[in-house]
Amino acid sequence: MNDPGDAKYSIQIRLLEKAMPISKDFAKDLKGAVGGRLLSRMKKEALDCPVRSKTVSFVECFICTNFLRRVKGTVGCKGDQ
Repeated sequence: MNDPGDAKYSIQIRLLEKAMPISKDFAKDLKGAVGGRLLSRMKKEALDCPVRSKTVSFVECFICTNFLRRVKGTVGCKGDQ
């Protein structure tokens, strides 16, 4: 299991009123893993990614290899390129 000290960044999640557009590939990757309602809720969440230096949907962050964990509205990120 990952050590709590592994996270280089701790990023706050923001709620959006409208769903952020995501690539169809990301939606396909999560299709079997999460339900439709959870996926639609995840699309309405965004965060400022320190690796890509832009605002991304939580779906995109969740699939990223740098994603460690999500706890109480905060995402742990390894921060690797």
